[in-house]
Amino acid sequence: MFRIQTMNKISPLGLELFPRDRYEVASEIPHPHAILVRSADLHSAAIPDSVLAVARAGAGVNNIPIPKCSDRGVVVFNTPGGNANAVKELALAALLLASRNILGGWSWGAGLADRSDEVPELVEKGKTRFEGPELRGKTLGVMGLGAIGVMVANSALSLGMRVIGFDPYISVDAAWNLSHSVERADTLEGLLAKADYISLHLPLNDATRGLLDAEKFRIMKKGARIINLARGGLVNEADIISALKSEKLAAYVTDFPTAELLSCQCPGAICIPHLGASTPEAEDNCAIMAAKQLMNFLEYGTIKNSVNYPRCKLEFQSSHRLLVANRNIPNMVGQITTILAEAAINITDLINHHQNDYAYNIIDTDQPIPQEQLERLIAIDGVVRVRVLER
Repeated sequence: MFRIQTMNKISPLGLELFPRDRYEVASEIPHPHAILVRSADLHSAAIPDSVLAVARAGAGVNNIPIPKCSDRGVVVFNTPGGNANAVKELALAALLLASRNILGGWSWGAGLADRSDEVPELVEKGKTRFEGPELRGKTLGVMGLGAIGVMVANSALSLGMRVIGFDPYISVDAAWNLSHSVERADTLEGLLAKADYISLHLPLNDATRGLLDAEKFRIMKKGARIINLARGGLVNEADIISALKSEKLAAYVTDFPTAELLSCQCPGAICIPHLGASTPEAEDNCAIMAAKQLMNFLEYGTIKNSVNYPRCKLEFQSSHRLLVANRNIPNMVGQITTILAEAAINITDLINHHQNDYAYNIIDTDQPIPQEQLERLIAIDGVVRVRVLER
């Protein structure tokens, strides 16, 4: 019986996937094998030694202590693409909010409520104050062509926009889904110089933190508009505010409000209260993906959509399976297979993949692995987790 601890309210459509004869799911549960989480902060939480995996029902994993999990052989999953359509739709709305001054017009119009019969005439006289450009014929630069970026790029083409994309690490799956009409920028600077609108769809890491700053704004067109539904830290916020005040930027639409942005008194600063994935459909999709990934990992050792361990899958055709997570250092596979060979254990199939500092092995054998050999495997310098599956 596998035990799953939920750290937030998780969509029932995801929880219903766990067969009750093999899984126990609860918010309070002793010695869980896995944790299913949305926004709960695990950095200060005590993650039990029994935990083999953490699944985030969403794309961002800033609330999970990745290095700590990796060192313990805890596989951390996320659900890229599960909320992609929700974020894409909000990005399209953000393009319109950045262009047409809808919010300014709405706010002004709301102040006319007590003017009775004068309202129609006042509206006609005042509407020119809120004029804004159309999207058709303008150039959108999409920074980051993952699941969301690809959908935004393709949808913007349907609006009649010219679309330029930049992503030096685009995946094969993303490339297949991207319209051939999206132009490729060889450099970020090349994209920034041409774009009327820029939409950010990048992860936040040391390489991308503060990526858009005063230096980059000097490259951009005067009056450019930036959409940031990815992560607030991708921009230098002080430089954003300065650029808005100098009218170098016409608008900055973000899903990550701060006190500084809210109080800067810049009409072009449009703050949305982190609504990117806030749809019932996105919550359902992410919960379903997270549940399936946990079940495949716990029952078969399969890894898909992990942020700290490599994608790894092997058809389970034997009755005995050995799973080894280790640091990505030389001669690990050799040491593992030598220990098995010394015990006359035949390997029927094997796969080894690595990702950055860690590697993962799925090894099927023709007989059970004795406890002595398991202890020797665990004792190998660099091995962080050993697990056995029998069926």
